[in-house]
Amino acid sequence: MTAPKILRQAGTVSFATLVSRILGYARDALVAAAFGGGYLTDAFYAAFRIPNLLRRLLGEGPLTSAFVPLFTRRLATGHPDDARRFFQTLFSTLGLLLLALVVLGIVFAPQLVGVVAWGFRADPEKFDLTVRLTRVMFPFLLFVCLAAISAGALNALGYFFVPALAPAMLSVAEIGFIFFLFKMWTNPLDGLAVSALVGGILHFAVLLPLLSKERMPLRWHWEPRHPEVRQVGLALLPAVWGLSVDQISAFIDTLCASFLSEGSVTALYNSNRLMQLPLALFGIAMSTAALPSLSASLARGDEKETKETLNLSLRLVFFTVLPAMVGLIALGTPIIRVLFEHGRFTPRATVLTASALAGYALGLPAYAAVKVLASAFFALKDTKTPVRVANISMGVNIVGNLALMGPWGVGGLAVATAAASAVNAALLFWLLRRRLGLLGGRRLAVSLARAGAASVGMGFAAWAWVRWGVGGLPLRLTVAVAGGAALYFALARLFRCEEGTHLSAMLRRA
Repeated sequence: MTAPKILRQAGTVSFATLVSRILGYARDALVAAAFGGGYLTDAFYAAFRIPNLLRRLLGEGPLTSAFVPLFTRRLATGHPDDARRFFQTLFSTLGLLLLALVVLGIVFAPQLVGVVAWGFRADPEKFDLTVRLTRVMFPFLLFVCLAAISAGALNALGYFFVPALAPAMLSVAEIGFIFFLFKMWTNPLDGLAVSALVGGILHFAVLLPLLSKERMPLRWHWEPRHPEVRQVGLALLPAVWGLSVDQISAFIDTLCASFLSEGSVTALYNSNRLMQLPLALFGIAMSTAALPSLSASLARGDEKETKETLNLSLRLVFFTVLPAMVGLIALGTPIIRVLFEHGRFTPRATVLTASALAGYALGLPAYAAVKVLASAFFALKDTKTPVRVANISMGVNIVGNLALMGPWGVGGLAVATAAASAVNAALLFWLLRRRLGLLGGRRLAVSLARAGAASVGMGFAAWAWVRWGVGGLPLRLTVAVAGGAALYFALARLFRCEEGTHLSAMLRRA
């Protein structure tokens, strides 16, 4: 049974991700205090959205999903030199393509900003600032995508902690700039953009010692006709669309938010960052750990183990993200006040961010389920089905944005994204059930009901304590979060949620 191995690997990824996210929230809070939540940060986050979106589309999940199964098979069945040549050839090919893309991005930055932040055209000064920042940060794409393929190779070789912690270098670089270099720059926003680029370089650099240790040095090896490199290329495009629909939705949200009131783009960014913590800790960690096991059980023809792995992954994901969803909705405003409402970040920015956070949080279970379900399709070597489902989901998101941005503002954009992800997850599950047969839907439903009941009880208690408890807001919020977590586990035990035992095991193995 692969459950202990999956739990151990997922626990390792979750712990490293937690450290990275804590640093990320410290970074965001410092940026908010230094630059506020309006004109300047709107330009910065819109500019960063472009290379960061391409990073998520071309690297991380999609690239890993296409590369890791082939690399793992080469390690298991071939000579180490063959695996090394495959990695170096793909690295060389990808690096050359990314370098060309970076050059094009810098040259056509005005056109890209015109698409991503169309509404900024009405303010030429804001538009020009966003273009300048985009050009500074675009090379970030090159380094983080090369880091993605390096991290995928290290995962296949059994390393999970350092690859999961490496993205924290972006936070380290920006925090270092704000603390030590902020006052030295004539235009501090330009310095923040440079620090983001430095963070991308460091993200890649920290992986190099492990690659060297495993005898995977980065050497130029040009062989574009390499059969497995071509397989990665053919699988990458549908994997991009199928696995990263939430990122494309975020791009559409940013475009629509540029037409709303000042601060809307920043509100979307900050709320999405808060929502991403439980998603990264459990949804992405579980899909990262489950993909090799799903691929291996399918290769052996072990259908029972495949279904058990998938069912366990989904139940653990729902057990962890449901209380996070309820908690973010119940405590969204006080969380934002404590984290961001300092310096130039105003109460109005808090209201905008809280409305977007509530909408995004509604989709947390669906976002996490999509990560796991899409990985199952990739393990089946089916990249077309997620593409078709993503097309439907994107249509729902666009229609929802147009319908809700008027009456609900930035919160409506987030709700539309959540609805689109729910459609995506439901269709993927239904189609996977048709492919593999029964997936334990009744067991999933019971688990959802029990975890949902425990989450509602926890959420009400946490909200009541923040509203009527004793002490200042930071203290009340800390007690509410810690006490709420303890109450959730107690209620889960009362409702006989077996996933609590699995989660405890995962945390012990972290």
